Amino acid sequence: MKVITWNVNGIRARADQLAELLATEQPDLVCLQEVKAPVEKVPELLVSAEGYWCYWHGSGGYSGVGLLVRQSLIAERPAFSHPAFDMENRIVVADVGPVKVASVYVPNGGKDYEAKLRFCQALVDWTAETKARGQSLLICGDLNVAREERDVHPKERKPNQIGTRPEERAWLAAMLDADLSDVGRALDPDNDTLFTWWAPWRNLRQRNIGWRIDYVLASRDLAATASRAVSRREFGTSDHAPVVVTFD
Repeated sequence: MKVITWNVNGIRARADQLAELLATEQPDLVCLQEVKAPVEKVPELLVSAEGYWCYWHGSGGYSGVGLLVRQSLIAERPAFSHPAFDMENRIVVADVGPVKVASVYVPNGGKDYEAKLRFCQALVDWTAETKARGQSLLICGDLNVAREERDVHPKERKPNQIGTRPEERAWLAAMLDADLSDVGRALDPDNDTLFTWWAPWRNLRQRNIGWRIDYVLASRDLAATASRAVSRREFGTSDHAPVVVTFD
């Protein structure tokens, strides 16, 4: 099973790139964030990609998430849903066989830091409740938190900046304590230049001066089958790279 999570930063500008990604990677699950499109301007690809059950969750030119599930994984269209704490079209969930899959876009916290913390705590609670029901979990998306100091390039580090604060990192640690594994880091534990987002100036992407804020978090039983994880820095024109993870 191949999984891709990608913050597209506007699907209208990246529809052709998503089509290329689907064609070249042949993923089984695709989680998208920052779709940023009103209903009348959502590309056809996002609602009817060939061979996929598709779902788009958004309402305008801000936020928005999507989830594509290859039809060979599940015979009938899954029931797509949103937990009660969803705000600003930031999470879509589907049951794919025994695995509950979520595409998540955590608020960055710049305009309302307390709202970010509330969303994060609600996500921890939802994760614990889901695990208590015995379901495996796959949470993919832009979590807007750099888990460790090395997940921010030294040139980008600033004291007490949002995305690196102790309470944010404690939240992400609590997620992992809920029997989840950070698959990208687990498969590349010694790489201190593993980033997924770059500010769009001063050629930071080309110089790989970035942050690691996009994740695939998997229940440990599922994570144990992961064989490959890569951040595709060279692909596309979003300020985020697609993160591709393969499970055997």
